[in-house]
Amino acid sequence: MIDSGSQLLLDARVKRARLIEIPSGARPATPQEAYQCQGRVVEKMLAHLGGRAIGYKIACTNAIAQQFLKMPEPFYGRLLSATTFDSPARLPAGDFFMRIIESEFAFQFARDLPPSAKPLEVDAIADALAGVLPGIEVVDSRFTEWTKVGAPSLIADNACHGAWVKGALVTDWRKLDLAAQAVTLSVNGSVVQRGSGAAVLGHPLQALQWLVHRLHAQGIGFSSGDYVTTGVTTDIYDAQPGDSLVADFGPVGSVALGFEAS
Repeated sequence: MIDSGSQLLLDARVKRARLIEIPSGARPATPQEAYQCQGRVVEKMLAHLGGRAIGYKIACTNAIAQQFLKMPEPFYGRLLSATTFDSPARLPAGDFFMRIIESEFAFQFARDLPPSAKPLEVDAIADALAGVLPGIEVVDSRFTEWTKVGAPSLIADNACHGAWVKGALVTDWRKLDLAAQAVTLSVNGSVVQRGSGAAVLGHPLQALQWLVHRLHAQGIGFSSGDYVTTGVTTDIYDAQPGDSLVADFGPVGSVALGFEAS
C-alpha cells in the first residue's frame, strides 16, 4: 500500500496529472501510515530531482489554515534543496497545480539537536538555533479537491509542499518579539494580507517546539544547518501567473517571489 500510494503521488508530480484521490487500496488510513507514505514520496522525489532533504515544513499551525483544511492539529513535511530558492526568486507558474502563498517565519539550526528523553523547553531549543529568517512557502497539491481528501492523504503528499523561497538569516534575533511582529503580503505593489507571528500557535518558536517534541518522540533529531518553516502568519493567498509578491517581516527581512506567466 505505502509503495503504490507514494508512486501515484510521484507520478502526479512528474507527469503533471492531478489525482481525484488515492485509490482505497493504496490510500493511507492513519497518520502513521501517511508519514510512512510521505517518507517514500520524499525518497522518490530525491531520486528524481536530486539534491537532499534540508529540513521541515510545519502545516496548519494557524487557526485559519486549520479551519480551511478541517485539521485538528498541525502536521509536517520535508523541505528539499531542489525546491528551495533564494529571494528574490522567479518561478514558472506552470510548475504548480496551484500557488497558495504562505508568509512564514523560519529557523535554522546552528548545531545538532539529538532526540531528548524528556520534552525540551523553548529556550533550550532556541539555544540550538543559528537564527530566524523570512520565507514564502508555495503550497501545492496533487489532488483536484485538496480540501476534501482528508489528513492522511495531505500528509502523504509531503504535506502539500510545492516550493520554499527564503530570505537572509538574522542571527541577532533573540531580542525580537516574533509573536508581536507584523507581517504583510503585497501583490503587485498592494498589501493584500496582514498578520503576525502570534498566528502561529501563539509564537513561531512554539510551532518549532511542537515539531521538536513530535519528532523526538519518534527518535528523530535535527542536524546543524536544518531549516524549519513554521506556518502561515496571515490568511492564505492564491497567486496567479504574472503575480509579483513580497512578504515583509519588518526587522526579520522580506522575501520576493514572482510567477512567470508562460
